[in-house]
Amino acid sequence: MERRQTNSDEKPMASGARLPGPGSRGFGARIEKAHDVRGTLQRLLRYLLPYRAQLGLALFLVLITTLLDLAGPYFNGLAIDRYILQRDAAGLGRLLLLMVSVYLGALGLRTLLARMMVGMVQKVMRTMREELFGHLQTLSLSFFDAHPHGDLMSRLTNDLDALGRLLAQNVTELFSGLLSLVGIVVMMFTINFWLALGSMFVFPLMLWFTGFVGRRTRQGFREFQQRVGELNGELEETFSGQRVILAFGQEGATLEKFDQVNVQTRDVGIRAQTYATLIPPLMGIFSNANIAILAGLGGWMVVRGWATVGTILTFYNYSRRFAGPLRQLGDLYNQIQSALAGAERVFELLDQTPEITDAPDAIPLEQVRGDVVFDAVDFSYVPGVPVIKNMSFHAQPGQTIALVGPTGAGKTTMINLLSRFYDIQDGAIRIDSVDLRAYQKASLRRSLGVVLQDTFLFSESVIENIRYGRLDATDEEVIAAAKMANADQFIHRLPDGYQTELSERGSNLSQGQRQLLAIARAILANPALLILDEATSSVDTRTERHIQEALLRLMEGRTSFVIAHRLSTIRQADRILVINGGQIIERGTHDELLAARGFYHNLYLSQFKGQEVIPNSGDVAG
Repeated sequence: MERRQTNSDEKPMASGARLPGPGSRGFGARIEKAHDVRGTLQRLLRYLLPYRAQLGLALFLVLITTLLDLAGPYFNGLAIDRYILQRDAAGLGRLLLLMVSVYLGALGLRTLLARMMVGMVQKVMRTMREELFGHLQTLSLSFFDAHPHGDLMSRLTNDLDALGRLLAQNVTELFSGLLSLVGIVVMMFTINFWLALGSMFVFPLMLWFTGFVGRRTRQGFREFQQRVGELNGELEETFSGQRVILAFGQEGATLEKFDQVNVQTRDVGIRAQTYATLIPPLMGIFSNANIAILAGLGGWMVVRGWATVGTILTFYNYSRRFAGPLRQLGDLYNQIQSALAGAERVFELLDQTPEITDAPDAIPLEQVRGDVVFDAVDFSYVPGVPVIKNMSFHAQPGQTIALVGPTGAGKTTMINLLSRFYDIQDGAIRIDSVDLRAYQKASLRRSLGVVLQDTFLFSESVIENIRYGRLDATDEEVIAAAKMANADQFIHRLPDGYQTELSERGSNLSQGQRQLLAIARAILANPALLILDEATSSVDTRTERHIQEALLRLMEGRTSFVIAHRLSTIRQADRILVINGGQIIERGTHDELLAARGFYHNLYLSQFKGQEVIPNSGDVAG
């Protein structure tokens, strides 16, 4: 279903605008609140549960590889004390062979582990992407009007990628690092209690520092990802509006606006990365201090005969390895904080609830007669700012109802309400004597055909863009619809005819050609109710004639609602509703309204006789 971006005085603008109220700052305002890390991890585990056997095997492989790694330093000390000092070449050879086997085994198991984790995580990411994208399809139009599209795209890409790296690498690395630390401590205390106690001297300082810096790192990365989302929003809006930017020569102003957001992103990134880069070098300092303590204490104990050279070498290797997992855990802490911030943003999106939902007992809309009633309808986008006020009218089956009035009067809002993109606050809208809210949304919108002024076409072939009206249509049915829409002739002049690939938004076609494809799409859908939102206002007179012919074929036998600024296009409408300030101020046929010499009369004369419009209540006709 297409939709047109309406005027700012009629409804909130999309792609960057905000609705007033608690959510007026978009997702950024919520991101700054307290976060439940435990809850986030629990939700992540839900996606891993189907792969718990595979995950359990992966953790078992991590355990085995960690134990194999821990055996290396022990074998080194054993080689010195038992074989080198004893000049046992045969025993040393056997030990070396065992050590090579251990290291090769660890390498093979790590390769298997990496392959298994990558496969499992990609399946999890696919599930999350499908769930997130599918959830977006259920959200109401107001959600997309109120949140930057670039930020939503960032959550689907950047945040999910960070989460994928967390699951694919960081989980096993974290488990391996923790096992290594525990294993090293156990081995050291098993070999020599006093040397182990001396080696643990700087350990509490390392833990405190990691926690202190990590908390600030997580906050910095969370804000950084928020800024990246805003930056993406600026990029998306700039690319979409590039034609307007060039037409008005606003490249400099656009660059300045982008630079402001870019500078903010840079500053936040510097703060986040500064904290992140503190951990590795300071961990190195702690590690070197630990080695110095071990060298002094170990040398003294060797002189006293309380330890052997092999034992000191073993402790030296374990101390080096002890610092390695700590540095690794410090780095992982930063990466995990970044990934968790992304996960929170993803789950925050999944927690958004659609405003428009089907009632538990909703019924399908079938065999539509096309009897439409607005009964004392009130509606506001923002509480306290009414857009539609006590509106009532009756469209009988097969009638054409024209909606005219100044820009921002509420005409497109009426169409949005009929399509149930929004729910009314008071009154009722009924189709075939049944309240609109009693129907299933999907069946309601399948019964509506929409042709908008700003036609949206996909970057696919011409035939597939028309087929979007009914995906199961055959090529013959698509071509027949194109012929009815007067589009077949220009399509055959395209380089590849119906197989011609369209550029983004169909920019390689003229406005009139895009309109004809939209009409063909609506004809193919064969809707019971038809909505035409200024479908001919942006084309020349000759093209308008072709479009009008196609529209008349499309409207035949259907209840149609036509929004038009060109009053010449609605002379034959069964009823014209003149909308101003969200209310119907005049209604009747073209001749009846001209005879009444009211607001419609002034609009008509302003277009055909060049006379000034006498606006009501300060409104200006558009």
